[in-house]
Formats: sequence, C-alpha cells, structure tokens
Amino acid sequence: MLDNTKKRIVIIGATSAIAEHCTRLWSTDKTVELVLVGRNAEKIKQLAMDLKVRSPQSTINEITANFTQASDINALVENIASNGKLDLVLIAHGSLPDQQECQRNLNTCTDEMVINGVSPVLIAEAFAGYMEKNNSGTLVVIGSVAGDRGRKSNYVYGAAKGLVTRYVQGLQHRLANTNVNVVLIKPGPTETPMTAHLKQQGAKLASVESVAEEIVNGIEKGKAVIYTPSKWMVIMMVIRHLPRFIFNKMDI
Repeated sequence: MLDNTKKRIVIIGATSAIAEHCTRLWSTDKTVELVLVGRNAEKIKQLAMDLKVRSPQSTINEITANFTQASDINALVENIASNGKLDLVLIAHGSLPDQQECQRNLNTCTDEMVINGVSPVLIAEAFAGYMEKNNSGTLVVIGSVAGDRGRKSNYVYGAAKGLVTRYVQGLQHRLANTNVNVVLIKPGPTETPMTAHLKQQGAKLASVESVAEEIVNGIEKGKAVIYTPSKWMVIMMVIRHLPRFIFNKMDI
C-alpha cells in the first residue's frame, strides 16, 4: 500500500555531491520518502545507508538505472510514477569533461553531450508528462553557468548545459498555467569530486554545502531560476553582454 502522507522526493543522479547534500537537507528532521536513482549500485547503497542513519523516520528506496537510452528512461520514469506521487523531482546527474579530449575524440564528445545535455532533457520530459497529467509537483533540473555563453575552455560542456537551459525555459512556458513548478539551477564552480582538478589548479570554488542550501531554499521560495552562489547571476550577465571583440581577447 502506498504511503501518501510523506512528501515523495525523487533524485536522479543521487550520488552527485550537490544532490547528496540537498537530500540531507530535505530529510533532516522531516519524514519523507526518498527515491534515490543512480548509475552505480554500490554508491547508491552507501548513500541510502547514510540517509537511513540521518533520517530513520524516512522511507528510502534505491534504483540503479541507465540514463542514456530513451527506452530505459521511459521504463524508469513509468516505474517511479506508478509507485507513488511526484512531489519533487531533482535531475542532478552529469560529468565535467576534458575539453581537449572532446576536441580530439568525437566519441568522447558524443558521450559528454548526451550525459550532460540530452539525458537530463529526456528524463525531464518524461517526468513532465506525468506531472502535467496530475497537475502537481516540482521539477528541478541542474544546469550550469557554463551554459550562458560558449567559452573556449569548456564549450562542449557549455553547449550541453545551454541545451538544458533552453529546454527548461520552454518547459516553464509550456507549464506556466498549471500547478507544476519547473526550476532551473545554475551552479557556478563548486567544490565536488568532479572539480577536484580545478581546486588543485587554484580555482576558487563554492562549498557544496552552501550551494545545496541555496538550492533547497530557492526551491522553497518558488524561484524559477537559481544561480548559486548568487554572485554568478551578475557575473554571467556581464559575460553574456560583453562585445565580441572584447570577449575574444579573454582567456576564459
């Protein structure tokens, strides 16, 4: 029998550092049902064990899935939607590719475009259909500030996240007159295992704890777009509007 008293939160890419910390915030001192979805069964199991200790009052479900094939995505979302309401869905999976390797190897380039752009879009589209039918729920998709303007240092990743940005804007427009909320998250460089090499190079990175807190608070406040840290909204506005002759002289 389904428990309809608990807020049901689905996290796609649950083992990503940002998603993990958001999940901790959602489950602390609350009774929720968490559906943890990831590509690595062992990492999902470890995360579930940690959350059960932190939030023994909550229900924790684990799912291992393939995020890149449309048929697998359809089956995954149908299974999740058929087993309970969708109060909140966070789509958080992705990777940070090596730009030079993407330039050298089209197979790598393809894989990175799919996992960072196409896959989140397909998963969001699948969930959106169920949410629209039920006229409820919040759908949250993590993009990146890298999607705001193509830059030579990471334009393959940026192109994938640019796709996510345009898609979410369109989905927000489509669902504007419904009770479904669609939220786009645009993190700046954040200290996670994925960015460890950037920290070694001296990059200033935001703490994952503060980024997760801003995401959770922004969703609670009903924001449609969340830049985190918030300074990146101003930074990217400037970068987007730089004239090309100035922009092309910058090493970014």
